[in-house]
Amino acid sequence: MDITAVIPARYASTRFPGKALAEIAGKPMIQHVYERACSASLVSRVIVATDDQRIQQVVTDFGGLCLMTRPDHETGTDRLAEVAQGLNADIIVNVQGDEPLIAPEMIEQAIRPFLDDSTLRMSTLKTRIKCLHDFLSPNVVKVVTDQQGDALYFSRSPLPFFRDKWQDLKDESFASGKLLCYKHVGLYVYRRDFLIEFAAMKPTFLEISEKLEQLRAVENGVRIRVVETEFESIGVDTPDDLVKARERFKAGF
Repeated sequence: MDITAVIPARYASTRFPGKALAEIAGKPMIQHVYERACSASLVSRVIVATDDQRIQQVVTDFGGLCLMTRPDHETGTDRLAEVAQGLNADIIVNVQGDEPLIAPEMIEQAIRPFLDDSTLRMSTLKTRIKCLHDFLSPNVVKVVTDQQGDALYFSRSPLPFFRDKWQDLKDESFASGKLLCYKHVGLYVYRRDFLIEFAAMKPTFLEISEKLEQLRAVENGVRIRVVETEFESIGVDTPDDLVKARERFKAGF
C-alpha cells in the first residue's frame, strides 16, 4: 500500500504562535517531526501541509516536501483532507506537527492493523495512565475500548468511573496497573477515501460537547481501532512545553 504521512502545521497557534518553527537542539520543531516520520518503515512519503509561507520556506530549506493549503481550515483534519484529495495514497497518517519526540514505532503501530483488515477505516493509539493527575485532568483525553480493541468512547472526564474505588484512588493504583485505564494519543491513520468523507461530515453533538473531533466518527458508527503503545511523546502546546522538550533532547530523550 501507498502510505503517506501528512503533518498539518500552522503558524497562528492560539497558545503558542510560531511553535512549528521553534528551535530544539539546533533544528526547527517541524524538522524533528518530519525526520521522525520519515524514519517509520511503513511510510512511503512525508508531507507538511501548511498555509504559512514561513513554514513552507523552512521545510523546503531542510529538503522536506511541503504543500500549501487554504488558510480557512478550522482543523488539522480539514487541512489533511485537502491534501488527500490530490494524492493517490491508500492510507493517510495524521502526524501532529507539535510532537518532536514522536517515536517512529508509534506511527508503525497505528498503521499495522490496516495491513490485516481491509474493512478498517480509521485507527489511533492509547497508552496506559500511570498517575491520578492524568486520570482526573480534562486536558488528558481518556479512551475505553471493546474486547476487539475498537473505541467505545473518548472523554475528557475520568473514564471509566471506578465506582467502588473512587474514594481510594491513588497514584500507586495507576502506577502498579491495579486500575487499568488509558489516555488517547492523538495520532490518526485513515483510509484516504474515508478521510475525505470524514472531513465532510457535520460536527456532532458529543464532538461539540467534548471538543473531540474523533467522536464524530464514533457517533456516525465508524469503527476506530485503538492500538496500545508503550511509547510516549511530548506535545508542545505552550512555551513551558518547549522547555521540557528541549530538556528531553539534552538528556538524549
